Amino acid sequence: MSGHSKWSTIKRKKGATDAKRGKIFTKLIKEITVAARSGGGDQDANPRLRTAIVSAKAENMPKDNIERAIKKGTGELEGITYEEVYYEGYGPGGVAVLVESLTDNKNRTVADIRYVFGKSGGNLGEAGCVAWMFEKKGYFVFDNDGVDEETLMEVALEARADDVREEETTFEVITSPSDFESAKNAFDEKSLKYVFSEITMIPQSTIKLEGKEADQMIRLMEGLEDSDDVQKVYSNFDISDKTLEELGKS
Repeated sequence: MSGHSKWSTIKRKKGATDAKRGKIFTKLIKEITVAARSGGGDQDANPRLRTAIVSAKAENMPKDNIERAIKKGTGELEGITYEEVYYEGYGPGGVAVLVESLTDNKNRTVADIRYVFGKSGGNLGEAGCVAWMFEKKGYFVFDNDGVDEETLMEVALEARADDVREEETTFEVITSPSDFESAKNAFDEKSLKYVFSEITMIPQSTIKLEGKEADQMIRLMEGLEDSDDVQKVYSNFDISDKTLEELGKS
């Protein structure tokens, strides 16, 4: 497992690492607002908004919060205007890092991100230095003891999935962004329970990290995602489950 998929699994295993519920809601509200501003407030006609609302509901965000965020995006309510900005850089061991942010102050955001990179053994790079290594994809994770592999393969193929990968403890299903929702519906109809799903950025290749570099990489990811202006962080690191267990004991 690698990159964003590995990080997603780490966060899931750590449970409420992100347990600052208010911070999670803030990020989701920003995404809903920007999605509504860019594509309108009708989720049936706005796939980005529809996905953002699904994510908000998965975190048990109250309906009123979602509706207010949509209205701020469409201009029915007054709100802050956020700008989408991507930052790119390198983590320990030359790992590629792509940071997706929504900010109302780019100077503040870039200063914060540069500081986090620096204290975790990485460095902020120029625009375009690593973005080419990633491709936008739909992504699902299933515990391999919770689904029947043959059924999963059959449903995934019918849903036009690009790939099904078996990892140490999970199955990963990769789709095109346009097929993400149809695949999600197909899994739901067959009661195939995924533990994680989103449209994400998948790296073309990975870099294996161990020891100190692995520890620094986890700290870098946590530091970046803790920033109020950062929505998501993608990377191409690969850290084994054994190394993760050792880091958890230290």
